[in-house]
Amino acid sequence: MMERVPGATVGVVGGGQLGRMFAEAASPLGVDVVALDPTPDCPAVPPAADQIVADFDDRAAVRDLAERADVLTYEIELADPDALESVAADFDVEVHPTPDTLRTIQDKLVQNRALADAGVPVPDFEAVDGSDDLRAAFDSLGTPLMLKRRTGGYDGRGNAPVASVEAAREEFGDLDGFVAEELVDFERELSVIAVRGDGETATFPVAENVHKAEVLRESVVPARTSESVREQAAAVAEKVLGALDGRGVFGVELFERVSSRDTDGASGDSREREVLVNEIAPRPHNSGHYTIEGCYTSQFEQYARAVLGLPLGDTTLRAPTVMANVLAEPDAETRPAELDGVPGILDEPRLAFHWYGKREVRALRKLGHVTVVGDDRDDLLDRARDARDALFFREGTETASEPAGHSTQS
Repeated sequence: MMERVPGATVGVVGGGQLGRMFAEAASPLGVDVVALDPTPDCPAVPPAADQIVADFDDRAAVRDLAERADVLTYEIELADPDALESVAADFDVEVHPTPDTLRTIQDKLVQNRALADAGVPVPDFEAVDGSDDLRAAFDSLGTPLMLKRRTGGYDGRGNAPVASVEAAREEFGDLDGFVAEELVDFERELSVIAVRGDGETATFPVAENVHKAEVLRESVVPARTSESVREQAAAVAEKVLGALDGRGVFGVELFERVSSRDTDGASGDSREREVLVNEIAPRPHNSGHYTIEGCYTSQFEQYARAVLGLPLGDTTLRAPTVMANVLAEPDAETRPAELDGVPGILDEPRLAFHWYGKREVRALRKLGHVTVVGDDRDDLLDRARDARDALFFREGTETASEPAGHSTQS
């Protein structure tokens, strides 16, 4: 356990909105955050104490980060596990979650195999390295199926349903380095923020997630499903923790579907449900932003507690909560991020607005979120959407792009 609190420093690879909210939550504990990110004046700074401007895989920069930190972590999967592992050994600094966990998460095929080996329910899957493998996958998994790049994808990028080899080639070109999954006929998408600390674990309430064009739009908590499904989702998330190493916060994305075992002709709510893992993020997750206002301990404070080995906080939900993302338009051209409409939504009862400090609008870029806390989830969802939709970005001239290494994470 970290005894030097207040006074500890966490070095984090990545300085996007997750790093920003992490630094905000760590500060009241007396914990400084130093971010490593290629974007000068990245969103995390301020409130992070300082920034090292460098690429995520810059080993010399990671060494500089380790020299200044009591523990290392990452808020983006583009971090280099080999650099983290090597530098941590040289400086006797722990990395949480471990570099091995990052390696597992960075490759969707490795991730699926690790989860399946641990008994975690996942969709049926096959490795794809060429047309013949994909044809075999259609035979075993059905048509259409979901084809995912093994590495580099996030927010649905690098994933697409395909019904033929020709369609897959049109979508992706070369077919080496993919994983094919059965196309899950799910009733709703869920997620659980799971946490491992020093000898203890915790899960946050189950969120129901609404996506459009593969990008998260809203999260509703508690998820509008049965208590038994919520219990099953929490149990699956706990099982995921057993398949991964190191302390930290993990976003566990899930599908709820009618169970293949439900063959008695039941309908509606009487049908048996099962929960499958879709993907995992070894860090705080967009669908956990509701915890800032909605829970006694946010996912970001919990992140600081976990990586430092401090006792975990209370994950109880204060009240039903809905979060809605503030996104750039789907066809937005790069331009300064100048948002209008915020004063008009701030008189909404129990509404919170979060701005991520990004300087540029890009197509479907996550630039902020609103959260509404209350009683009726359907009403909260309407109010969150209305508030979000009242915001708009000013038109303007295009501007030079930020460094390509800085990406938006869920």
